[in-house]
Amino acid sequence: MVSQTLLFMSLILFLGLNTFPVAHANYLNQDIDITWGDGRGNFLNNGTLLNLFLDQSSGSGFQSKAEYLYGKVDMQIKLVPGNSAGTVTTFYLKSQGLIWDEIDFEFLGNVSGDPYILHTNVYTQGKGDREQQFYLWFDPTAEFHNYSILWNPSHIVFYVDGKPIREFKNLEAMGVAYPRSQPMRMYGSLWNADDWATRGGLVKTNWSEGPFVASFMNYNSDNACVWSIDNGTTTTTPCSPSGSSSSSSSTSTSEWFSQRGMDSSSRKVLKWVQKKFMVYNYCQDKKRFWQGLPVECSAKKKNQNKNKNKNKNKKS
Repeated sequence: MVSQTLLFMSLILFLGLNTFPVAHANYLNQDIDITWGDGRGNFLNNGTLLNLFLDQSSGSGFQSKAEYLYGKVDMQIKLVPGNSAGTVTTFYLKSQGLIWDEIDFEFLGNVSGDPYILHTNVYTQGKGDREQQFYLWFDPTAEFHNYSILWNPSHIVFYVDGKPIREFKNLEAMGVAYPRSQPMRMYGSLWNADDWATRGGLVKTNWSEGPFVASFMNYNSDNACVWSIDNGTTTTTPCSPSGSSSSSSSTSTSEWFSQRGMDSSSRKVLKWVQKKFMVYNYCQDKKRFWQGLPVECSAKKKNQNKNKNKNKNKKS
C-alpha cells in the first residue's frame, strides 16, 4: 500500500507541474509547514499547491507558521473525489493546551453519488458540542472552492465561497464562553475516521479506492492579527479600527475587526443556506440536550422573536 501511494504521489506531482495553473501565485510554503504524514503531504507548483494523501497506513496534515489572535483566514480546497466514505478533510483554527479554543470546518466523505457533509463546530475552553452540518450546493470535488473563517471580538462567521453559512455570537454577558484570549494556529488534514464520519460509522473506508488526495491552495491570512513571541516577549499586530493587521490595508482590517453582526443582505443569505442546506443543528436537538438546550440557542430564539415583533409593529 505504501509503495502504491508513492507511485500515485509521483504521478500527481508530474501532473501538478503541468495542469494546475494559478493566476495569482500564493506561496503556501511561506506560511505553512507540513507537520505529519511521513511524506504524504507535498507542495507542488513552486509551493502554490499543497496535496495531502491518505492511505491505510496514515493520513497527513499541516499547520500555519503563525498564530493569530482574531482574524479572517481563507483557503481554497478541492476535496477527495469518488468514494470518499470514511475520510475527513479539515480546515480549522485551534489553540494549545487542555482548555483549548477551536473553530472547525470538517468535510465528511461519502460513497460515490452521495453528497459530502460539511461539519462545523466551535470549541470554547475545551467544550464543543456545537455542531451544525450542511450539504453543499455544488460538487466540492470538481474544482477548488473558498472556505473562510472570520473571528473577531463580537462573532465568528463561517463562509463558503463568500456566503455566510453559520454565525456564533459573543454571548459572554449570558455566561457563554467565547474564544478571545488564546491565540490559534490554522491547521489542515486528511485522515481516516470511518468509526464515525460516514453514516455514524456504518460505512467504512474502501482502501482499494486509495490512496485518497485532497488539495489546498491560495491560503490568505492577510486580514489576521499575528501573535508572535520574540526574545520571550509576546506581541501581536495591532488589530483595531484605527490600526492595521498584517494586511497592507487598514480599511479591510477595520471592516472585519469592527463587525458586530451581519448586514441585512448577508443575513438573508445565511437564512437561505440554513433553510435549504442545513441537515443538523445542535440547537434543535432536544433529545440530545434533554435537560435543556445550550444558552446560546435560547438567545437565538429571543432575537428571532424580537425581530418578528418589530416587523409586526412596522406593519401595524
